Amino acid sequence: MNNINLQIKFIDLIKYFADKNILINSSLSENELISGISSLENANNKQISFFEDTKLVNFLKKTDAKACFIKNEFINLLPKTCLPIIVDNPYLCFAYATNYFYPKRISNAKVSQNCSIHKNVSIDDNIEIGNYVTISENCKISKNVIIENNVFIDNDVSIGENTFIGNNCVISNSIIGKNCLIKAGTIIGGSGFGFTVNEKISIEHIGNVIIGDNVKIGSNCTIDRASIDSTIIEDNVRLDNLIQIAHGVKISMNSIIAAQVGIAGSTIIGSNCIIGGQAGIAGHLKIGNNVKIAAKSGVTKDIKDNMTIAGFPAINIKEWKKNMIKLNNI
Repeated sequence: MNNINLQIKFIDLIKYFADKNILINSSLSENELISGISSLENANNKQISFFEDTKLVNFLKKTDAKACFIKNEFINLLPKTCLPIIVDNPYLCFAYATNYFYPKRISNAKVSQNCSIHKNVSIDDNIEIGNYVTISENCKISKNVIIENNVFIDNDVSIGENTFIGNNCVISNSIIGKNCLIKAGTIIGGSGFGFTVNEKISIEHIGNVIIGDNVKIGSNCTIDRASIDSTIIEDNVRLDNLIQIAHGVKISMNSIIAAQVGIAGSTIIGSNCIIGGQAGIAGHLKIGNNVKIAAKSGVTKDIKDNMTIAGFPAINIKEWKKNMIKLNNI
């Protein structure tokens, strides 16, 4: 995250945080120049860092950072060369600071001569389209969208304002909202895994995918279109890399899913859920709101609101831990 050409005054950062309703307290001069943000271990004396995890206290004591986002209770652990920037939530301030120092890419409004855009495509202002992109008939691309190289967009796809589509994505049968990020290699809207078991007669998928606003999707994910209705990803969902979402799945708002998770068809994931890496969720289930699923869990039945589960088959995590202790004592 180093950028030797970047220098901002601390007062500018203070104003930025004030706009986010975050108050900071520091003796760092308002005219002090800052060249970026870095980890405690690697920060230099021109950068700021943050301290949130007490496991990193040894790095805190030795950091070369100019200043550090930190809670008041830990400031005595800082070396004298590093000034505290006292805040209530250092990790949140770190997140905002990364966006300030390294802002989101903005469209350059250039459309490559090497792309293919159907004459019936609706394209708004300030669109950036890379090399060898294909946009098919009846698509709608809203303003400020960035589409990187080698992307294929099939018929009737709609992409909302300020959305970013990474290299080598394939998108079909989809409605994508505003301010979304779809990283390289992700496939959205292809047919799902459906057929009669004995005869192997394929079930033609005729539904679509609907993705809400402010959704972030990692690289090499697959989101299948529904067989009849819609596969739905609601607002503010976060998907890591290498995730499989089958036909007809619904992931409700604000949920977070880590890498290598697989969700079988027609399952509903509630709001504010967190699913750990490599978890597998069977089809036609209902996972409640605020559920936490530990990594590598196998979910085979409905889960009520506010539960934390683990294991295979996944059960209440406290019960799972007791079972693990008993098993290891055998």
